Amino acid sequence: MLNLRTCAAKLRPLTASQTVKTIFQHRPAAPRTFQQFRCYSAPVAAEPFLSGTSSNYVEEMYYAWLENPKSVHKSWDIFFRNANAGAAPGTAYQSPPPLTTSLSTLSQIRGHHVAQLDPLGILDADLDSSLPADIITSTDKLGFYGLDESDLDKVFHLPTTTFIGGNESALPLREIIRRLEMAYCQHIGVEFMFINDLEQCQWIRQKFETPGIIYSSEFLHRKWSSEKRFGLEGCEVLIPALKTIIDKSSEKGVDYVIMGMPHRGRLNVLANVIRKELEQIFCQFDSKLEAADEGSGDVKYHLGMYHRRINRVTDRNITLSLVANPSHLEAADPVVQGKTKAEQFYCGDTEGKKVMSILLHGDAAFAGQGIVYETFHLSDLPSYTTHGTVHVVVNNQIGFTTDPRMARSSPYPTDVARVVNAPIFHVNADDPEAVVYVCNVAAEWRSTFHKDVVVDLVCYRRNGHNEMDEPMFTQPLMYKQIRKQKPVLQKYAELLISQGVVNQPEYEEEIAKYDKICEEAHARSKDEKILHIKHWLDSPWPGFFTLDGQPRSMTCPSTGLNEEDLTHIGQVASSVPVEDFTIHGGLSRILKTRGEMVKNRTVDWALAEYMAFGSLLKEGIHIRLSGQDVERGTFSHRHHVLHDQNVDKRTCIPMNHLWPNQAPYTVCNSSLSEYGVLGFELGFAMASPNALVLWEAQFGDFHNTAQCIIDQFICPGQAKWVRQNGIVLLLPHGMEGMGPEHSSARPERFLQMCNDDPDVFPKLDDFDVRQLYECNWIVLIIFTPKSLLRHPEARSSFDDMLPGTHFLRVIPESGPAAHNPEQVKRVLFCTGKVYYDLTRERKARQMEADVAITRVEQLSPFPFDLLLREAEKYPAAELVWCQEEHKNQGYYDYVKPRLRTTINRAKPVWYAGREPAAAPATGNKKTHLTELQRLLDTAFNLDAFKDLA
Repeated sequence: MLNLRTCAAKLRPLTASQTVKTIFQHRPAAPRTFQQFRCYSAPVAAEPFLSGTSSNYVEEMYYAWLENPKSVHKSWDIFFRNANAGAAPGTAYQSPPPLTTSLSTLSQIRGHHVAQLDPLGILDADLDSSLPADIITSTDKLGFYGLDESDLDKVFHLPTTTFIGGNESALPLREIIRRLEMAYCQHIGVEFMFINDLEQCQWIRQKFETPGIIYSSEFLHRKWSSEKRFGLEGCEVLIPALKTIIDKSSEKGVDYVIMGMPHRGRLNVLANVIRKELEQIFCQFDSKLEAADEGSGDVKYHLGMYHRRINRVTDRNITLSLVANPSHLEAADPVVQGKTKAEQFYCGDTEGKKVMSILLHGDAAFAGQGIVYETFHLSDLPSYTTHGTVHVVVNNQIGFTTDPRMARSSPYPTDVARVVNAPIFHVNADDPEAVVYVCNVAAEWRSTFHKDVVVDLVCYRRNGHNEMDEPMFTQPLMYKQIRKQKPVLQKYAELLISQGVVNQPEYEEEIAKYDKICEEAHARSKDEKILHIKHWLDSPWPGFFTLDGQPRSMTCPSTGLNEEDLTHIGQVASSVPVEDFTIHGGLSRILKTRGEMVKNRTVDWALAEYMAFGSLLKEGIHIRLSGQDVERGTFSHRHHVLHDQNVDKRTCIPMNHLWPNQAPYTVCNSSLSEYGVLGFELGFAMASPNALVLWEAQFGDFHNTAQCIIDQFICPGQAKWVRQNGIVLLLPHGMEGMGPEHSSARPERFLQMCNDDPDVFPKLDDFDVRQLYECNWIVLIIFTPKSLLRHPEARSSFDDMLPGTHFLRVIPESGPAAHNPEQVKRVLFCTGKVYYDLTRERKARQMEADVAITRVEQLSPFPFDLLLREAEKYPAAELVWCQEEHKNQGYYDYVKPRLRTTINRAKPVWYAGREPAAAPATGNKKTHLTELQRLLDTAFNLDAFKDLA
């Protein structure tokens, strides 16, 4: 089964001197003397093969060879034969075949290719039924390596890189092969030789090669058959696998495990691993369950939960949290990692010894979805590592109906894990003892090295995709075999009974006992008093919406700050708060400019962000800003991390030097990922309401590749998952002539997902409370135009931020038009940077008294009340929505019906902006400027809409 190339390289025979010393004492008289041999074949020094070899050593071997040619290694045998045959000096030695690896090394590398992994016995887990020529499956291939069957009984020294010998330092080749086959070619296939760390490789070798390793004979826990939706039949062993990982991790000190998994086996895991009450699971399928109790947006097996219980194996408390997942199967991966990182952060677990994550995957999704790769590449980054995740792949060997040979190009679905040197343990899921052993090793690996590890449970799916689908349509041969396959519980029970571990009555008693538990739970589930599930949900925000049991007021308090604090934050933001720290000359000028603004009581965009963050840190609010290039800022405006120009890796974060007892500020550049990193930060933000967690896209458009997280988790979070989340998205956005890839953050997508009714004007008596309470999100998306970062008019005074000031949902006109509203002919409603284009154009046309410009700072929830006030203020004016985006994009489709509801459709709401287009922006600078001028002409041509009226 194994490559025998170069047993001499590392699996050396007993040395020549050892062999000779044993034989030499009893050797018969030599047919010729060694001196004759040397003269006949040439001096030892003439043979490169003999360089550095003592004459006595060679002499002993020579006499041993004369007695028995097989007592020395093949290479010496050839040398002595050639010399005795009269080979010319220097030619007696013949190099053996290239010696590149040892027998044990090859088995470690290639053994998994021939391991018996498929419980059905019909498929190859690596999708390849052929065997390479260097893998020996019978003794007739020994000749390929210059060996014959008699070599199998030779004794070889074992190298230090193998543990198959136990206390023995040498073994016959036949026994070496047998032991290596037992370690690497049975029901476990191990991939680890790509790991470039000797200690880690040796650790794994010891776990699988040491003789006498016995798998646990603990009785396999029986699951109760789930509803006919994505049950676990065919991979029932997943339950003891997870329990083993959790038990071993608990033994190693872990007290909080955060899990993510797809739908297959989810209810089973909830019941048998996390220990959710069975009656509560049954309740979820009761038609009388209210949407407010269960979450309105998804099927039952997607919901998450949270439970703290005693681990009976270790008698230690353990908290288990299962994160809700959508049908985008792997989308939950980064969310779980982010939540795990947050829990580690808040409990001071800097090494991942107390909090860990377990991720379950399906084989097709693990291989097919790129988010898996993105998540793996976060695993060792300092600001994103969770110090090791145990990945468990439920390898059905089929997708929904897709054969794995059509679903992936790699040999295994788990090959993506190789990019981070994670060991991969393939195991036949019909061998429970092998599975339990592998899971123990995986948990120990994670505890020892704090790195990722993958357990690939090679199994099958007994029924169709959702247990009602017909699999014979597409996999007839596989399912013919499955129909004949004994369930693993039955197979294992028969094995245990045959071994005398249990008897038949004991087995049947266990089955009946659990059936009774399930039946009693099903009966209790009919009691309407328990028809709720909220107490199982992992809601880390208790009391966030209530105060002393009463609804908390949703009115916003003043966000102002006293002048002393504003000045202090500004001074820190414009200095280097550590000694002997050399910054870049260009940055010195930037900090000097900041200092001048502070003296003038003025802030720009970057300094305003500093003020906001700094004031929150003083209040004990942790802030985490993450994304591509956020430390400096894509547009070189932020500079929250300073780099010493003379000392590598020496940095300073002034924001962490603001106050003696401030909250920590985490600002971290991410990998070049949107989907993965946004999911990670979403998970981080789940952990606490007393934190500001922000993700910034390099350009606003780039959230396109993170749309799944927005659609599946952020927008419907409370309605779908009964979860709150405070994640904030910073999306650089603006039509600035930079082409379609760097112009629009697609605000229309976010607005389309807002759940406020455009045709209903909220009651004014409880407007602030009711509108904010009922909407699905509140100011979570902030568009940050590049041009406004340094725009001379995009400035604010300290006066706008002092105590008593509030966030302004609408900024009304304050110029000449506001002082004579009856004479105003047009009100332009707008948002964002187009305001500065409009004010510049209005001034150039000298129309300050004719046109009022009102800025809508908060689009959703829509400020009906404030815009009604604006519309009533200018009774004779036309109402125009003006935007720089194209008509079929941006804000217009969202704003128009709400403006019409605001004014009760008393007059039309006109549009001034770019015409409809397929792309977000033109890529031609001249066309961009032409389009901008056209929208400005429309906005200020007071006769523009008369023909349409």
